[in-house]
Amino acid sequence: MMSKKRPFRKVVIVGVGLIGGSIGMAVQKKCLADTVVGVGPKAEELKQAVERKAIDEYATDSRMIRKAVEGADLVVLAAPVAELETAARELAPALTAETVVTDVGSVKGPLVHRLEGCFSSPGRFVGGHPIAGREKSGVAAASAALFSGALCILTPTPRTAPNALETVKRFWEAIGARVVSMDPDAHDRILAAVSHLPHLVAYALVNTVLELQSRNGDLLSYSAGGFKDFTRVAASSPEMWRDICLFNRENLLAVIEAYEKTLDRLKRLMVEGNSEGLRREFERAKDVKEKLRERIP
Repeated sequence: MMSKKRPFRKVVIVGVGLIGGSIGMAVQKKCLADTVVGVGPKAEELKQAVERKAIDEYATDSRMIRKAVEGADLVVLAAPVAELETAARELAPALTAETVVTDVGSVKGPLVHRLEGCFSSPGRFVGGHPIAGREKSGVAAASAALFSGALCILTPTPRTAPNALETVKRFWEAIGARVVSMDPDAHDRILAAVSHLPHLVAYALVNTVLELQSRNGDLLSYSAGGFKDFTRVAASSPEMWRDICLFNRENLLAVIEAYEKTLDRLKRLMVEGNSEGLRREFERAKDVKEKLRERIP
């Protein structure tokens, strides 16, 4: 009996950390590719990815990398945001005009257009961002189920080839994600508010408590579930969030200003002793949160 043909002959994942490793594990579990190849600078981490069955083989140096991507149907750029363009330029000469390339970067905007320009067939690149993750990083934290039910945003441009967009859309759906498409710049404005700002606030809150602790003793030992839940994402990769802040700086600065205005409003109500004003502010936020919980359990 002949085995069912798999959608891809070879999938190459550049950067096999939490997201790249989870993609590889999901591809393997769903039998979507004959071969999954990992690319990265650290052999030890790639060996761990093989042991975890995220990839079948790997490449580290330039000569090996170009060999690794030969004949690839799909290349997923899962390296840190600041390294995506360099990775794309290094791989581009070894890709065919039929290879589809996508990424998982948390910032799109102008970066999508720069990545398109790295390839001889720019329409074969499709920007992507799976809204999934954990506070832990590295392939040790990867899971084949990470994208199950998660939202994945694709950011096509006028240059994007329709068949490349369809390939990437079907790929993400096959590993369990819900796929939507939007303009790259709109993506960055939206994510600045609902993802990037919350991470920044979590980092700021932890650092604020640390500064207060230096004057008032061990405050963190008294923290309960609320503090731990709210600041969970402060355990995320500092390097990754440094890059996101810098690459999406203008949008993030705008939402920080909006957040500061809200804090100033709450501060003013407290100074005034305005109990009804405070109640209205909290009630409005509570209503929104309850509606959100109904949509996203």
